[in-house]
Amino acid sequence: MTRIVAGIAGGRRLKVPPKGTRPTSERVREALFSSLEAMMDLDGAQVLDLYAGSGALGFEALSRGAGHATFVESDKRAAEVLKGNARELGFANTTVANRTAEAYVTAEGGAFDVVFADPPYAVGDDELAKVLRGIAPRLTGDAVLVVERASRSVEPAWPDGVEPLRAKRYGDTAVYWAQVRADG
Repeated sequence: MTRIVAGIAGGRRLKVPPKGTRPTSERVREALFSSLEAMMDLDGAQVLDLYAGSGALGFEALSRGAGHATFVESDKRAAEVLKGNARELGFANTTVANRTAEAYVTAEGGAFDVVFADPPYAVGDDELAKVLRGIAPRLTGDAVLVVERASRSVEPAWPDGVEPLRAKRYGDTAVYWAQVRADG
């Protein structure tokens, strides 16, 4: 069962697509959002949840005060589950883009304060680097990027203007943090 950890929707359940997704565990989300909220105020933040799956990261951000979340998911069934989760939770401040992360970052507009990228572990480092380079021009001046990977993965190749902050391992999951450089 996947639930929202805290905020206005805390404790509410999320439906998960029947296959092909790996929702971020509650333990990891709780730690991730504790760190994120220590770094920045989520109130009104524009959030991008790439490789969204059930939308656990984006919905957690909305529950904690984010202003809008854009969910990008290539699987049509998962995108429908995302739309259903938004309705069930009462979050009208969402957009669901049913396309690949690479297609989204090269074709869409908008600026983001927080970007979550939780690609399937099978997504290669080069493909992820291309997606991160594609989204870099649309990051606000103090945007935070959070990438979740398998713990055996190497740190993502951050785009120019983005500086790594830290990495933390939780069992078989690694979370990498980066932020737009002040001079970037």
